[in-house]
Amino acid sequence: MSSLDGVVRGIVDAHLHQWNPRSTPWAANRLSRLYRFVPAFGDRVFPMVVSQADREYVLTPSTVARVYEPMQYLADTAPVVSTAGVRVDTVVHMESHWRGDEAAGRIESPAGRSAVEETRYVTTLPFGADSLPQLGAIVAHADPRAERFAELIDEHAALTDRLRGIRWITTRHPDPKIRNGADTDGILSSSAFLKGFAEVADRRLVFDAFVYSHQLYDVVTLAREYPEVIIVVDHIGAPVGVFGPVGARTGATAGARADIMRLWRERMVTLAAYPNVMVKLSGLGLPILGYGRERWGNVGSRATLTEMIGPLVDHVLTHFGADRVMFGSNFPIDKPNVSFDMIVGSLVDLIAPLGGDYALRKAFRDNALRVYRINPPS
Repeated sequence: MSSLDGVVRGIVDAHLHQWNPRSTPWAANRLSRLYRFVPAFGDRVFPMVVSQADREYVLTPSTVARVYEPMQYLADTAPVVSTAGVRVDTVVHMESHWRGDEAAGRIESPAGRSAVEETRYVTTLPFGADSLPQLGAIVAHADPRAERFAELIDEHAALTDRLRGIRWITTRHPDPKIRNGADTDGILSSSAFLKGFAEVADRRLVFDAFVYSHQLYDVVTLAREYPEVIIVVDHIGAPVGVFGPVGARTGATAGARADIMRLWRERMVTLAAYPNVMVKLSGLGLPILGYGRERWGNVGSRATLTEMIGPLVDHVLTHFGADRVMFGSNFPIDKPNVSFDMIVGSLVDLIAPLGGDYALRKAFRDNALRVYRINPPS
């Protein structure tokens, strides 16, 4: 087993969520209040009060209904020192809004105001204190289709000098039992989105794109129209159902899973032709990939995870190269299925034979520092 000791000074986690649903405006507030007072009851009623799509996305209510802040993250990442030989020293906070309404992220709407408050909240967290990692960058929530999109970006930027990107989740799936993050199809390639996206380009911001794999050609349109903007494809392109059944019918047969993998591979090859597109090696424990539906976890071991994600990681590195990938934990969303050190260990085992120390340095540190323009800790 390989290690990062002597390869990188510290890991940069380029995809971390932080929230306190009891005190910040967020979609899980109601469930959080229930879970706060009766955790066991919350576990029992979760399957009854939450849709199948949401259940399969998070597996357990504790993922979204409990506070997840720097101290909780530190506890989750501590074992990686034994596994990989280094600790996490820098993180990128990724916006955590799960609202699917069209008004979310618009400056004049309550959801838009809560997006700004999320950025304000993140700036108050004690990153960098004691043994906690530094906050290197923030990727905020905003909708380029909004009439006052530029003003909303500027509000985020006024709160922090670490604003480095925007994300607008556009996940949509034809399976009615799979969670949608957007209210309509084709958002990234729509004229309204492309027009507003000029504000992202003007501010030299990164755009994180979260789409499901069958939507990846929408990212192609965006990358072609704005070659000067770095676009980061989150969660390795999210091939929903590639490992097993999810939703009503997705990935239900071996043939269906083979088709999901084939189409994902084709779309990723197309994306690789655009040098402004990067891929985030994140979301590797996402339940919607089809690992299983047990709330206590479905992967089991580092060896199993390595075997399952190996073809995905190999394909991405082969076509994008070491300079266009970066690691992200997607914690705590991936936490029910995989531990932090399991993800890091599996990626180290897969990347080292393909690209050696150079690829490890790029994937676990250098690329995230460059793309999100982060000053490394001294």
